[in-house]
Amino acid sequence: MPTEKPAPAGTPPVRWLRTGARRDRRGSGGAGGAAPGAGKGRGRGAPGGLAYGTLIALLVLALAAAGTAALAYGSVRIPPAEVLDILTGRAQGPSPYRTIVLDVRLPRVLLGAVVGAGLAVVGTTLQALVRNPLADPFLLGVSSGASAAAVAVIVLGVGAGLATTVTVPVASFAGAFLALLVVYALARDPGGGFTTSRLVLAGVAVSYILSALTSLILVMSARADHLKEVLYWTLGGLGSARWDMLAVPLTVLAAGTALLVALARPLDLLLVGEEGATVLGLDTVRFRAGAFVLTSLVTGVLVAHSGAIGFVGLMVPHAARMLVGAGHRALLPVAALMGAVFLVVADLGARTVAAPQDVPVGVLTALTGGPFFLWQLRRGRARAEAAA
Repeated sequence: MPTEKPAPAGTPPVRWLRTGARRDRRGSGGAGGAAPGAGKGRGRGAPGGLAYGTLIALLVLALAAAGTAALAYGSVRIPPAEVLDILTGRAQGPSPYRTIVLDVRLPRVLLGAVVGAGLAVVGTTLQALVRNPLADPFLLGVSSGASAAAVAVIVLGVGAGLATTVTVPVASFAGAFLALLVVYALARDPGGGFTTSRLVLAGVAVSYILSALTSLILVMSARADHLKEVLYWTLGGLGSARWDMLAVPLTVLAAGTALLVALARPLDLLLVGEEGATVLGLDTVRFRAGAFVLTSLVTGVLVAHSGAIGFVGLMVPHAARMLVGAGHRALLPVAALMGAVFLVVADLGARTVAAPQDVPVGVLTALTGGPFFLWQLRRGRARAEAAA
């Protein structure tokens, strides 16, 4: 059995990823050194196994239940049975709730599911790319870059006639990609590795700079009505969801997730370290560059439609890893479904906690994600002390 190559100096340990990887590796034993999680293990949550299929089915049912609850409850309460009748076309005669369900709440629920799934997939991918459990589109400044670019387009009136369909998504992608490149460059040490503190500090610094830039653009704007739009982008929300907004993020999510699942083995190879992945045949520089472009594209499109919603990409991947391990072929679909369920439920809470007022869902995700982030920092410190 081939020996795993050590990671470069300065690279933090990735025990948080290897627990499930060892389980997945039981089914892979070929020569050439399978990466952690790359094999078709028969353990819990293995792709194609009964347990994994059951888990997927349960998550789909949970998403359906969360969606039904989100359609039924809010400032106006609708009986769940009537919601199902409206969705299936069995409602007899005109229903006073039809417009609320089909034209107001259903697009919002679908957008929430798409955004939650996309942020979870991007967070899972970024954690593998930088081999750090604290990687997240929000913490690494990716969401802030996308949001700042979107705000600039709105305030400056660039492509005013195409702002909602073309200009804002393109600007969000460019802002997300540039922010990620800056954080990546600042966080690398001379040996090519990362440390948790450097990565987090670089992400926080870039986020603060971009937030200041956003405020500066707003102050320089001559129109006071831009304040509400900018607040939407900075806090994140799903209140502006419409049917004509769903096609682009849904297409990007489906294509991006399918491509990342197809690239599961290279993502698994990164878990053995820079040198180990290179020995096993992966061009890490080229692969990371392509993956950064893809994750920036997905993040930019999502932020263009929902604003910057934080911590979904941090919390959900950890929960998914507890269920199926670190192998990305099994992990990514589970993370997508869990992210969709989480954000639909969070948005339901945002609509009901202060009804009839609509609280930005990004506020609730930050309230839950902040303590989780602190717990992860404390957990990493305890592991470092134990290893010392």
